[in-house]
Amino acid sequence: MKTAGIPAPAVRRLSLYLRELESIWRTDQRTVSSKQLGDALKLTPTQIRKDLAYFGQFGQAGIGYDVEELITRIRRILGTDRTWNVLLVGAGNLGMALSAYRGFAKKGFKLVAVFDDDPSKIGKTLSGAPGLHIQPVSAIPAMVKEKDIRLAIIAVPAESAQGVASILVSAGVRGLLNFAPVNLDVAGNVAVSAVDLAVQLEQLSFQVGAGV
Repeated sequence: MKTAGIPAPAVRRLSLYLRELESIWRTDQRTVSSKQLGDALKLTPTQIRKDLAYFGQFGQAGIGYDVEELITRIRRILGTDRTWNVLLVGAGNLGMALSAYRGFAKKGFKLVAVFDDDPSKIGKTLSGAPGLHIQPVSAIPAMVKEKDIRLAIIAVPAESAQGVASILVSAGVRGLLNFAPVNLDVAGNVAVSAVDLAVQLEQLSFQVGAGV
């Protein structure tokens, strides 16, 4: 599928559509209109139809969308119709929390390896990932090749993140979920999604404060 020219917000909204559709499916509702989706997500029906149109033809006039079919097609577009092996770098408090999160597995993301540069942690296991022993960062290239890992989660301090990212990219990882509060300098063919919890709280404080 050609993705050039597709706005990033439209791609992000696909995940929202998928989550809502999966919720609808669990209620045994088998068709849904763009208006129903829009009302649930506070978006206009026009916006939803426009977003989906970037990826092909969906739904039928007067009938709406077949929920199961739309779930299947969005999963295929997002690449979550298969299992992705994922590694985690950083076995601190955040790493432990991330390893215990079951939502990853439900979406097809399987945590297969954990790494850290603290010698006192090597060989131990995270409570959320029983069976996975913490390995040294130097073992990343071999594991990426062995497990065909394309995606990685970075949960290390800011000062270590760039070095870790460089190792991951050199090893062949092409998608980074970065929890470190720093911008990463990587090649253009590497996708980076940043999660800065402090920034998110800043945005909330602005929105709340603006109404005071």
